[in-house]
Amino acid sequence: MNNEYLEFKTLLESIKQSGKKPTLLLHSCCGPCSSYVLNMLKEYFKITIFYYNPNIYPHEEFIKRYNVQVDLIKKMNLNIDVIMIDEDYSVYLDAVKGYSDLKEGSMRCYRCYEFRIKKLSEYASMKGFDYYSTVMSVSPYKSSKWINELGIIYQDKALFLYSNYKKENGYKESIKLSKLYDLYRQDWCGCEFSLKEHEERINNKISE
Repeated sequence: MNNEYLEFKTLLESIKQSGKKPTLLLHSCCGPCSSYVLNMLKEYFKITIFYYNPNIYPHEEFIKRYNVQVDLIKKMNLNIDVIMIDEDYSVYLDAVKGYSDLKEGSMRCYRCYEFRIKKLSEYASMKGFDYYSTVMSVSPYKSSKWINELGIIYQDKALFLYSNYKKENGYKESIKLSKLYDLYRQDWCGCEFSLKEHEERINNKISE
């Protein structure tokens, strides 16, 4: 384990010992990714989910993933509010302008993390949350390094909670929990470009 993750675990233990739960605004991109993170953090924080994902395409998919998120919280019997910000898809397109031709894992994704984490931080600070974080880092396809760098860059009144939920088999646990709660698991990250890459991979397999 790296030093940052050890410090994160130490923080959790100190919160547990204090007997007081700080507030946490937790950005979520979907129910499956949030499942493990919610299970891990629920005893330490008073959590509010921040569902802000203008990158998800088409809009019907955005709504579907939101509904799965709400359904998961009910299935987990958690007393957690979900704040859904439904901004136009053009907000995402503006954020990745000039990078849309790049592959997943590129600067296109960095810019996508950036505008959502910035919004997350602004909202957390404005509403008086103690901490903010995002479940995105549970995915093996997301750069925890970038996510944590951006979290610190945009930190204001609310503190950024270190985010690398891939640790301790977090992704594998999210798959198990998704099966347990019978969750819809999408096959692409969210944007139209990742959907196109996904469809191309499928077509290439069929043609082989």
